[in-house]
Amino acid sequence: MAKKASKNIAKARAAVTQPAYHLQDAVSLLQKVKYAKFDETVDLTLRLGVDTRHADQMVRGTVVLPHGLGKTKTVAVIATGDRQKDAQEAGADFVGGEEMVDKIQKENWTDFDALIATPDMMRVVGRLGKVLGPKGLMPNPKTGTVTMDVAAAVKEIKAGKVEFRADKTSLVHVPVGKLSFDSQKLVDNATTVVTAIVRAKPSAAKGKYIKSMTLSSTMGPGVPLDQAVADAAGKH
Repeated sequence: MAKKASKNIAKARAAVTQPAYHLQDAVSLLQKVKYAKFDETVDLTLRLGVDTRHADQMVRGTVVLPHGLGKTKTVAVIATGDRQKDAQEAGADFVGGEEMVDKIQKENWTDFDALIATPDMMRVVGRLGKVLGPKGLMPNPKTGTVTMDVAAAVKEIKAGKVEFRADKTSLVHVPVGKLSFDSQKLVDNATTVVTAIVRAKPSAAKGKYIKSMTLSSTMGPGVPLDQAVADAAGKH
């Protein structure tokens, strides 16, 4: 079994013969060489010309993918009063107040993909940093997860809103869908992500902003992309 897997991996990697591919061709290549028996996630990785050690060069934001991610995210909301009702009506999976904060803190409970909180609840949510921080689940105004309009936030996340953030090596990793998607849907999602990252370029960033881009699937090879999609995004 291990030998067969290794052969499949080697065969998939060998299919990448060019130094760079158009986005559409990269999607087609990943779909052509797939061998996994599950529906793989397609990821876009960008190497940016920023130094994230400096606060004024941090790249972070959110974007709603036009075709979603192929799965519905589980959303939790911490609020009080009418905002709890708004969250429930918008489709939140878990809604609570301070009792939910206690559950997260005491039980390390994180059975959700996104957590939204109203500003007035951040005084108690703030103590959850050690549990939520390492998992990237801490509500943040910059990503729209600290808001009074919890209904809109829930709907956006359910519709396919994803967060992007440059890590300490200046890489940004963003899922753009499932390998079973129609190829044009993956192209649309990836283009939307690149456009959002271009728009999030810090004014302090100098030189070439997007240094390289790679499209990959869970078990597939990394396919280098040409600059065409980034150039097009910069014209939007």
